[in-house]
Amino acid sequence: MNISNVKKVILVLSLTASYAAVAADAAISDSDRIEQYREMISDGNPADFDEMRGEELWKKPGGPKNVSLEKCNLGKGPGVVKGAYAELPRYFKDTKKVQDLESRLLTCMTTLQGIPEADITAKPFASEKKASDISSLATYVVGQSKGIKMAVSLKHPKEKEAYEIGKRIFNYRAGPYDFACSTCHATSDVRIRMQDLPNFHVQKDAQAAFTSWPAYRVSQGLTRSFQWRLNDCFRQQRFPEPKFASEVTVDLTMFLAVSANGAEYAGPGLKR
Repeated sequence: MNISNVKKVILVLSLTASYAAVAADAAISDSDRIEQYREMISDGNPADFDEMRGEELWKKPGGPKNVSLEKCNLGKGPGVVKGAYAELPRYFKDTKKVQDLESRLLTCMTTLQGIPEADITAKPFASEKKASDISSLATYVVGQSKGIKMAVSLKHPKEKEAYEIGKRIFNYRAGPYDFACSTCHATSDVRIRMQDLPNFHVQKDAQAAFTSWPAYRVSQGLTRSFQWRLNDCFRQQRFPEPKFASEVTVDLTMFLAVSANGAEYAGPGLKR
């Protein structure tokens, strides 16, 4: 049985048992019901398989140069992954840019392994037919920050600049429906269908939302990266699709990540 089928079997068993238990309690609200459901099946999160795949990719020699990513510097020294995600995005001297996790992995894959950027960014998100190496790598790295408090720095001028641009992007209204990120994420106690919408102006909401991504999406049967989450938000706003790991996505991530500072990272998460 391959990993995909194992994931499905585990998921079906978890969903069946958990749904029955939660549904039996008629005294709780829909929102509490969903949260209780997530907690009950969190120990069987299929994202664990993507984390394992990412660890293999991290350590296995690959690309035209046939080297591993174990010398990739995510900000805490070559090869150090423990706690790295909790301090990203950050400014990197070698690229002279602020980078989030996926843009930094892109740098390492192209420079260390010699993989053409176009090959990585052509289809950077996983699908039912094909896994995404960069998404699996991201899932592995984020898992090494679980339980560590978010501490994204704004000390460097470029980091401050990225934060301010990200804040403007968050509030920028455009497109055929005049939407912004803040259209859905600047008001408390609202939701779309069964999905609660976190208010990023409220610290606890911002912390809970950011620290739960990347996440396994039950409805899609795939682990989704944070770059994917932003890409899908742009799609829902009817904005043009952003280039993978572009400055606009990094700057927006910087604003959202700083909003989550002080909270323990809890991902990879589990979503509906």
